[in-house]
Formats: sequence, structure tokens, C-alpha cells
Amino acid sequence: MFERFHREARQAVVLAQDNARRLRHHYIGTEHILLGLLGQPESLSARVLDRHGLDHARAVEAVTALVPAQTDSDLDVEALESIGIDLSAIREKVEAAFGPGALDRPPRLDRRGRPFGGRHIPFTPRAKKSLELSLREAINLKHRDIADGHLLLGILREGEGLGARVIADAGIDLAALRREIVAALA
Repeated sequence: MFERFHREARQAVVLAQDNARRLRHHYIGTEHILLGLLGQPESLSARVLDRHGLDHARAVEAVTALVPAQTDSDLDVEALESIGIDLSAIREKVEAAFGPGALDRPPRLDRRGRPFGGRHIPFTPRAKKSLELSLREAINLKHRDIADGHLLLGILREGEGLGARVIADAGIDLAALRREIVAALA
């Protein structure tokens, strides 16, 4: 499906992954796709949402309030110890091999600013559904390719993900936004 994405739509997915990493989330949800769209101020989606008062900074603030960053301290140490995993012993061995504070160092970044060895971050079922719906939106509008506006329509049509919630919480009428995006894509 990604081969049908226009440059801005493809970039929105890349930025969604970057935003998930930056926010220390271990998944890509509809909220991250929304942030990816808003991370391209020149795109149709970002321009329309900005006219309604939602920009990238405001959306990041809303997502951060809804989904706190996940940290290593979120691990249930007692549960790990109950199955024989001693985190302090692991830390000692890592620091003996790689030096004091090795686990506390920021990750090394490649030339694009992404962590080396960054593992694949999976899409949530709602995010997958919104991507699928973006294809359906393009087909319904008789478009051969998927633009960033179709991604936004997919988020709106899915309707229950955090992306739609962030938009609604910003006071934007989802139905009116949908009509505006469809008109702009036509």
C-alpha cells in the first residue's frame, strides 16, 4: 500500500515513527500519524488544521497529556525479580562491560537523527485501520494515490483513536473538518 503514498503521506508515516520514539512510546498510534501530518507545515492537512488552531506543538502537548512517556522505571521490578531477573545485577554487568552510566547515555544517532539499531515500532490496530481507511478514502474520491489529506480522512473516519480525540479536544468539528479536507482534495 505504501507505494501508492505521495511524498507528504510517506513522510507523515516516517515522522509518526520519529514522534513515537521522541515521546518514548513503544507503538505508532493515530496520534503519532496526526503528529506526522502536522510536522509538515506545508502539507494540506497541516495548513487546514492550523487554520482551526491545531499545530504540531499544541498536538504534542495534547498527546503528552493523554499518553505519558514510557520509561524503564515503568517496569515492574518485583515481577521481574519473581521470575529470576535481577535488574541491578544486569546494570552492574553492563556497566562493567561498557563503563559506568552506559545505560544512562542517550542513544547514538545516525545522520537523520534516528537512534542506531532502533527497532521497528509497531502500528496499533487503530493506526493500521486508519491507514487502510485512507486508501478507501482515496478510492471513494477516485484518486489513484494517497495524499496526506487522505491520511487525515482515515484518522477522522476511524474516529475512535487518539488522533481524532486530539482534534476534537482542540474544539474542531470533525464533520466540518472532513468536508473541508474532501473539498480541498477534489
